[in-house]
This record gives sequence, C-alpha cells and structure tokens, in this order.
Amino acid sequence: MTVLEKLAALRQQMHQEGVDVYVVPGNDPHASEYLPTHWHEMNWLSGFKGESGTVVVTMDRALLWTDSRYYLQAGIELEGSTIELMRESDIDCPTIPEWISKEMVNGKCTVGVNPEMFSVNDFSEWQEKLTLRSVDLIRRIWTDGRPAIPQDKLYPYSADFAGETVEQKLTRMRRKMADKHGDALIISALDEIAWLLNIRGNDVAFNPVVVSYVVLEQDKCTLFVLPEKVDTVARNYLDFNGIDQQPYEAVFDYIHGLSGTVLYDGAKVNQALYEAINQEAKAKANAKAINTKSPILIDKARKNAVELEGERTAMRQDSIALTRFFRWLETEAFADGRTQTECQLMDRLHEFRLMGDNFVEESFGTIAGYQGNGAIVHYEATPDTCATVHPQGMLLLDSGGQYLDGTTDITRTVWLGGEIPQQAKLDYTYVLKGHIALATARFPRGTRGNQLDALAKQYMWQAGITFGHGTGHGVGHFLGCHEGPQNVRTDNNPTALEVGHIISDEPGIYRTGMWGIRTENLITVIPAERTEACTTEDDFLTFETLTLCFYDTQLIELSIMTEAEIDWINRYHQRVYELTAPLLNDDEREYLRRKCAPISK
Repeated sequence: MTVLEKLAALRQQMHQEGVDVYVVPGNDPHASEYLPTHWHEMNWLSGFKGESGTVVVTMDRALLWTDSRYYLQAGIELEGSTIELMRESDIDCPTIPEWISKEMVNGKCTVGVNPEMFSVNDFSEWQEKLTLRSVDLIRRIWTDGRPAIPQDKLYPYSADFAGETVEQKLTRMRRKMADKHGDALIISALDEIAWLLNIRGNDVAFNPVVVSYVVLEQDKCTLFVLPEKVDTVARNYLDFNGIDQQPYEAVFDYIHGLSGTVLYDGAKVNQALYEAINQEAKAKANAKAINTKSPILIDKARKNAVELEGERTAMRQDSIALTRFFRWLETEAFADGRTQTECQLMDRLHEFRLMGDNFVEESFGTIAGYQGNGAIVHYEATPDTCATVHPQGMLLLDSGGQYLDGTTDITRTVWLGGEIPQQAKLDYTYVLKGHIALATARFPRGTRGNQLDALAKQYMWQAGITFGHGTGHGVGHFLGCHEGPQNVRTDNNPTALEVGHIISDEPGIYRTGMWGIRTENLITVIPAERTEACTTEDDFLTFETLTLCFYDTQLIELSIMTEAEIDWINRYHQRVYELTAPLLNDDEREYLRRKCAPISK
C-alpha cells in the first residue's frame, strides 16, 4: 500500500467508527524510547522514518508533528504523501490538542486513539480538552507484512553483574507497595521489568530488554510474555525465582480480575491497562487504582556498589576501543591519500568495541558528524547520505557500548588536520570549561539537576552562545542509555541528585555549516569530603568521573583556562593512562602516553 492508500483505508475505518480525527503517535505500549518494528505505526502510515513524530488524520487533511531534528528529513520523506509537516519545535506551532480544538469546529469532534499507545497521564491531559475514543484502527488496516512482536529468547542476568538477587528486589518492592497499601503493582516499562527480574533480551535496538508486562502482588509475581521467548534455561530460572508466566496478551484479563488496591505509574502505564483496572474498580467496592511514581524507577536509578564497579570495568574496555580507534584514525585511516566516510568510521569503531570483554552491542546509534554535520545535534549518517571525511577539519563522535558490566556513552570532538581556526579553539574551550565545572561541582544534598545546569553553560553564555539540548541524562546499568528520573537540564525536574545516580556531562556548541563541538563523560554522584570551612550540618555531594578517554588538547585555548582547570585535565589524563595503558600493546601504549601528556600555559 502507498501512503495515500493507507490514509484512504484509515479514513474508511474512521467513517465506520464515527471518528472525526485519528491520532497515531510514534509510541509503543511500554513508553519505550526505541520501538520494536511491530509498533512502527506512525512510520508505516506516513512513510516518515524518524524516531519521533505523531500523525493526525482528519477526513480531508493529514499532518505530522515532529521536532527540529527531523525537519529536513521529514520534508523529503513526506513529499507526495499529502501529509503536512508541523514543526513542533517552532514557538508558533500549536500542540495537537490546540490544533484540533481550533480547526475541528472548536474541538467538538470525536478523536480516536489507540489506548495502548498513550500513557494514562497523556490520555488524561488530552481528555480535558478533547472528546477521546479508545479504538485501535491501525491494527485493522496494517495486516500485510506487519512485523511480529519480537520472539528472541530472554536470558537471565547474573546477580554477579546486577549486585542483587531477584528475591532481594521483590522483597524491597513489596515493602514499598505495602507502604502505599498496595495489593498489586502494574509494571509496563521494559527496563524496569528487566531490572526487577534480572532478565535481559534482544527485543529493542540498543536496549537489552524483553517485551513483556509484570504484575507484582504481595504473594506472587507474574510475567506476561510470548511463550516463544522462554526456553528451558529461562523457564528454570523463572521457576527458581517464583515468577509465574502467562501469555503476553493475557495481561488485560488478568488485571481485570484484580481486587484490592492496584498501583500504577501513569507516566509509563498505558491507557488500555488503566481501563482494565478502572472497570474492575467500578465493579468492586473494595477496589481502587492509585497513580504513583514507580518505586522501581527510583531504585533502579541508584546504582549499587557492584553496578558502579561494573561501570568502571566497562569504561576501561571502552577506553581501549577508543584509544585504538583514534590511533587508527591518526595513523592509518588517511594513509596513501585514502578518505573515509562517516559510516566507515562508525563501522571501524564498532569493530574495536567488538574486541572488548563482555561487549554486547552499541548503546545507541553512533553519531559521526564531520564538519557541518557535527552541528546537527542528533545527526544520523546513512550509507546513502553520509559525508566523505578528509584529514582536515572537525569530527564529532558520539558513541557508546552495552557491556554486561555496564553501559557507556561518550562524545569526543577531534581536529583531523589543517590550521585550526581561532573560533574553533575558543568554542572547544568554552565547552571544556563548562564540562569541567559540572564535573567538579560540590552541592548540598537535595540539589536538583536544573540547579546545576548553568554551571556547564556559564562560559559560553558570557560569549553569547548556548545550546538547546539537555546537559545531562540518566544512564542505566546494561539497560537504557537514557533513563530517569534524574537529569541536568533547564527544565524544572523535582528529582534531587542522589548518591549512585549516573548522569552524562555533555555541553556543546553548534555552528551551522561549520562544526559541532560536544564533550561528554559519564559521572556518578558520590559523597563530598567535608571541608574545614563548612559552617552547617548539611551533607554535600560531588561527582566521580567514570569515562576514560583523552581530550584533544590541540584544540584547547590555554590562555582562557585557569590553572585549576589545567590541573584537573592533567590529573584526569594521568588516570586515563594508568587505568588503560596496562591493557594495551606497546605501540598503543606509546600513542596513549602522548595523548595524555601534561599541558601547561
């Protein structure tokens, strides 16, 4: 079917159901960042291949809302589809509910949505402004060639890596449920399920999770998963840990039969699951549903000692791969007049990571942005569009690995050759100074990430420069590279930074058509030593830098660096060398020694 044929088929279903507007978001039933292809409904309907977007279809119009990362891509891929592009990052772009309310007879219309693709909170917010109807119309028309729900086998994740047994986690979660008088907890977020049950899988790109649901009760735990995903090893593991199994789709009937108090996180649990709870709550006087932040989300973010040591181990493996990659880039990649493409650089880095102990896959799609492409914050090089890289100019490389030991995410910007423009050195140094300011921050317990955000931006602000993306995101342990609830960004996040949280530290400067510069390490919150000057009883926290990789010191404008900043870089480079050099051969070790050589004014 062409896009026009798909839209016609959808409109026919809308007419039959009495639906005036139908909304197809780029979501799945588990509020995932990366979706299995089975749920690429927005992409299938529109022909747009971006990871973020929502299609709105009326009887005579179709529109796609997406953010600025995808404006150029969407403009090309929507051509001839009759789907209009709505630039949601633009200040004058209405939200979808605002547009429907204005364009569809002041919102007096019926808006159809698949309740599995909307969180309870989002559905409730829309319902305050629009008349919504829960109906899955895409299932009716996407009948030919729709990918199946992934059926790869799930596998146990050893407590040697996780730092806790399933029994310990279940006991703690049940205690937290009891504190809220909860009889059952619905869990739909795939990373929360993987963490709770110490299981992993291959169902979602870059995220070792298992498509499933869990209902945790005070006397049992039930995993809802496709039977094909559970082999003998997995079945024995689940049985040993007292975890019952039911088919994936059975979750709705199971929830319908629950009594007592059911807890759910409305930011993650989808509306279809909630409607199952709600029906039972109405039918039974003693039943009710409580929307509460998931206790798993909070505990998962606080890494235990085993997880943190695993992260340090993974960082050493990543440091080996990056050292080998950058040495190859400098000494071999452009030898004898050869050039490379951005995609070839991505493939070569992958080859070096494959050599590492316990490496499983990338933690996200590598960003290799040469020159102006580096200024596109979420740039994606493809074989058809990637740039040719020459031994001159700027390269931004944002990459990460999923190791059994932990998850890595690092960005380095390097100069490949030629005379370095003074503005490039200034930009690089502003970014590096902000990066160091956040990494060395001391702050009282209870501080939120948004209170630290300006530390990373202060130097570029003084130069009249800023950036639009977040300064730091939470990171999982052999789970999602992006996790909450903690972050560092301008938006007000009520979550305070706690010991054991891991976040990224990644300020950047982007000059369209010229270069992008970003420097990123992962850092973890630790207690700060008490100083003699302290006059209060407040506990203070600081960060430990986990990532191990040198900076491109030729890009540093030393004249605007303080002695304290230079000392920090030298001590960091000494640590990188001491932890990585013993794992390298002689030539690699000598290369790393030169890259980590002390700098001074």
